[in-house]
Amino acid sequence: MDNLCYTNELHVLTLMALLKAHGIHKVIASPGTTNVVLIASMQQDPFFQMYSSVDERSAAYMACGLAAESGEPVVLSCTGATASRNYIPGLTEAYYRKLPVIAITSTQPIEKVGHLIPQVIDRSAMPKDIVRLSVTLPLIKNEDEVWNCEIKVNQILQALKRHGGGPVHINLETAYSRDFSVKKLPEARFIGRITCYDEFPELPDDSRVAVFVGSHRVWTKEETEALDEFCASHNAVVFCDHTSGYKGKYRVLYALVKAQSYNQPLLPEIDILIHIGEISGDYYSCGITAKQVWRVSEDGEIRDSFRKLRYVFEMPECYFFRHYSTSATQNDAFLKLCRENYKAVYKHLPELPFSNIWIAQQLSSRLPENSVLHLGILNTLRSWNFFEIPSSVQSFCNVGGFGIDGDMSSLIGASLAHPEKLYFGILGDLAFFYDINVMGNHHVGKNVRIMLINNGRGTEFRNYNHMGSMFGDDADAYIAAAGHYGNKSEELVRHYAADLGFEYMSASSKEEFEAVCPHFVTAGVTDKPMLFEVFTDSRDESDALQALSTCLKTDKDVKHEKMVETAKKVLGGSYKTVNDIYRKLKS
Repeated sequence: MDNLCYTNELHVLTLMALLKAHGIHKVIASPGTTNVVLIASMQQDPFFQMYSSVDERSAAYMACGLAAESGEPVVLSCTGATASRNYIPGLTEAYYRKLPVIAITSTQPIEKVGHLIPQVIDRSAMPKDIVRLSVTLPLIKNEDEVWNCEIKVNQILQALKRHGGGPVHINLETAYSRDFSVKKLPEARFIGRITCYDEFPELPDDSRVAVFVGSHRVWTKEETEALDEFCASHNAVVFCDHTSGYKGKYRVLYALVKAQSYNQPLLPEIDILIHIGEISGDYYSCGITAKQVWRVSEDGEIRDSFRKLRYVFEMPECYFFRHYSTSATQNDAFLKLCRENYKAVYKHLPELPFSNIWIAQQLSSRLPENSVLHLGILNTLRSWNFFEIPSSVQSFCNVGGFGIDGDMSSLIGASLAHPEKLYFGILGDLAFFYDINVMGNHHVGKNVRIMLINNGRGTEFRNYNHMGSMFGDDADAYIAAAGHYGNKSEELVRHYAADLGFEYMSASSKEEFEAVCPHFVTAGVTDKPMLFEVFTDSRDESDALQALSTCLKTDKDVKHEKMVETAKKVLGGSYKTVNDIYRKLKS
């Protein structure tokens, strides 16, 4: 007994570590084999205050009494089979009294459910009024599963008190490990929840702070001012894309810098990244790293996009930013650095091929003031995120569901709200034809202007850095879905658009584009809605992206790449850097 300590089942260790981090130490255990791994580990740790109850129904009611009297959460632990069913009456009591009870029902791996295995029952569906939240903690085999376990445990333990609180449930898998040799619990990540009524954590004056905004509803003047005030107080910047909507002083469009594969300008290490908004389609800027992330959202949910979440602030953004704003001297050194980084990359941009990216480069600054821009997902959104648009132009993209099926319909729907405003939509051919029937809607107004980038396929799958490109032209048949919808017919869309009352124009080169573009972006509503079809080539699309992403590449980088390629041929194996080659030769 003296040599025994904790189990080696990592998900159990993570659960125990987070119970301790959340200050939960009262445990009522019922006997059984499936929960031995958990209970034997808890029994070795003096932090846990243990009680025993043979009858699970009685144990659950004991937990109710203990939680109500002590004001503290109480853990229940039982084995598999019908033991867990006996918790139901007590958990029902806890649910309607909002008592913080954690029912941990141990189980064999859930893939055994339904196969007539002794003592394995299905707990995947809970009665609505016995627990506020239920999760399954599977055995851990890799780092992603460690992350998943930490998130689930933090979610479940936060739910004990959230919105009035109540009981929760954990279905805990076990492999019946007999190894109890672990001497120390792991450093599991504690995620705290802060409401307007709680004590706020300190934001040290010497911290490097930044704000990341995903897609966001239209900003109010008050929200923009609150964020600007916050940034001024902390020398912070606001990383945005064209779905973020923030147009304040500290806006930074950083995708062009983060897209660089070589010699990317250095970004100072960020201590705290404030995460607001919803899903972001800016994959490059999503790679910005920080020591820790603070998520601010009224929904109060754990959204660990950057896998560094430390706090969730369940409150309006204005409240958060006002709280942390000070009267300190304004400082915008970080903002200037980020903008200098952008300029440094931009000035090295080569002449790009005729492509979505080139079109975005030419068109972005020419959009009429106070117009609205809707972008198709992936290739179009990425292309436009490299270039800034006028501050008075609002921009949107369907990144919520991230599908191609409603880009034009969203544009048309938005245009109905303000018939006097111009609404521009830029999208690829698959998205266009997927949603083409909305063009026949008789509510389509004269304020709509659609640009169709027609390359005859899902060009995303032919880009040099997409896994689909490894199949070359063979990707066209089924992966990139090439050749549909007239296969870049020069007449199909022309006739369809004209018959529906659109003014149609087209371009197949830079010269043709420049000849037509001024009319497409003319200010003011014209007599007809417009459709501008631009024919591009997938090879040019890929080459443009590669040229943009490698514009800081040096001769030294080229030499290193040649050495790596030669080593692959001569030595065999896979190498990414010259150092990989040296290590191979040394071994």
